[in-house]
Amino acid sequence: MRAALTRRLAAILLGSLTLPGAATAQQPASQPAGTPPPVEKGSALYGRPEGGEAAKLAPIAGPPLATPLAKLPLDKLKVPDGFKIEVYASGLANGRSMRQSPDGTLFVGTRTVGKVYAIPEKADAEGKRTIKTIATGLHRPNGLAFHNGSLYVAELSKIWRYDAIETHLDDVPKPTLVYDDLPKDEAHGWKFIAIGPDDKLYVPVGSPGNITMPPDTHAQIRRMDLDGTNVEVIARGVRNTVGFDWNPATKQLWFTDNGRDWVSEDIPNDELNVVTDPGKQHFGFPFCHQGTFTDPEYGWGHSCAEFTAPAALLGAHTASLGLRFYTGAMFPAEYRNAMFIARHGSWNRTTKLGGDVVVAKLGADGKVASVEPFLTGFLQDNKYAGRPVDVLVANDGALLVSDDYNGAIYRISTTQ
Repeated sequence: MRAALTRRLAAILLGSLTLPGAATAQQPASQPAGTPPPVEKGSALYGRPEGGEAAKLAPIAGPPLATPLAKLPLDKLKVPDGFKIEVYASGLANGRSMRQSPDGTLFVGTRTVGKVYAIPEKADAEGKRTIKTIATGLHRPNGLAFHNGSLYVAELSKIWRYDAIETHLDDVPKPTLVYDDLPKDEAHGWKFIAIGPDDKLYVPVGSPGNITMPPDTHAQIRRMDLDGTNVEVIARGVRNTVGFDWNPATKQLWFTDNGRDWVSEDIPNDELNVVTDPGKQHFGFPFCHQGTFTDPEYGWGHSCAEFTAPAALLGAHTASLGLRFYTGAMFPAEYRNAMFIARHGSWNRTTKLGGDVVVAKLGADGKVASVEPFLTGFLQDNKYAGRPVDVLVANDGALLVSDDYNGAIYRISTTQ
């Protein structure tokens, strides 16, 4: 009897037995009653300071529906002298990545509503274009590519191909699965895809969290044959790219990369990078950021000199996304082969930065000579009137800009 009582008392003292009415007393010391659960590493809030102004910051959700045409912030948007901006299409809820076919159909992916849109080029007598929803029920179909009449659509973990799509906009055929050897992490899981001048399909796989040691399957850019075979990794240390394109002169791949969060408001910058030696370059994540700053957690024992430095910096937390080299004939010569970059805009800065389109111009040496504002006005009084995601050089040489916050596509052209 005495031995049993001794064991019972010992169990109570060690916390393995709860006395009646003592549930509150048995809460772990590290998790007091009423304390929210710890933030998982895959969350955008992982690493956010617990107090002060930072604790008030969180991702910005766009409106659930597209903004009506009459309420779009067109009067707030500014472009340089000699250019004009107008609405190309509206009513595309969460419209993001864009591709245009040689025949003029504009395809638009989404991240949150599971749809892919198609917009035939010809407008009606009032200038309004028809918007067709050609796919629904997909999981983050952000990335699109178009090749030889086929539309490639990247979901979170699968890539599909819709053949002869333009002749089936009203009766879309069942797609063909191209590739599904992709992670299912939600953090940085949505894809931007493109087909390079080598007729290969390029697919990024982002880091599975804000700041974490990524497994060998993440933080990289892959390329593969158009049927999903012969996969190889051409770049590592890439935290999250949602935009890339090839220099028309050198055929080298340039890409945007979003920097980590919660070090400070002013560092690290988003990066503009260039792949000069496919398969052999590491761009720093998670060890080094912006080419100069070693990570407080993962940078120990590393030097930024070990990694490929950015070609340019794009501002702290600006969410630099879509990127296109200007290859049209409409804009003045100074824009030829320059890069237009959509900066979606920061959410984890008390004073917002980005929410615009900038142009990165190259010097005679092929390096970035300047990064200049081009389209501004989405950021008003530290609040967003819109958020640009992607840019696209249209067949006629105009620049199209998608705005997922309003569900609209804008067209920038010259006034001459």
